[in-house]
Amino acid sequence: MLNRFFLVVIVVPIAVVLIALAVANRALVPFTMDPFNPGNPALTIQMPFFIYLFLMLIIGALIGSFATWLAQHRYRKLARQRGLEVDNLRVVANRANEVPAAPVSGPATGTALART
Repeated sequence: MLNRFFLVVIVVPIAVVLIALAVANRALVPFTMDPFNPGNPALTIQMPFFIYLFLMLIIGALIGSFATWLAQHRYRKLARQRGLEVDNLRVVANRANEVPAAPVSGPATGTALART
């Protein structure tokens, strides 16, 4: 149910906006990689403007994902350490359960000293 809500409220409006941008920005736009000679055809690419927009959107999402991944390093490290600690404690607990119980010292039943 929550996935359906997410789809309808967030994904559908974003898709509509992106489609509108793509339709409105179909004109070819030159992208030159030579700032000193903008007319150099060897270093100029012409693509529709919406492709540039989508590429920047994808690159921004990748950079943001990478930054989030880097920021969460300490939490992943802590989870990994605690997981190892849990595994070690399970091994210790299993060893404690495998060791037979030592006999309890004390007077044995039926062996009381006779009174004289």
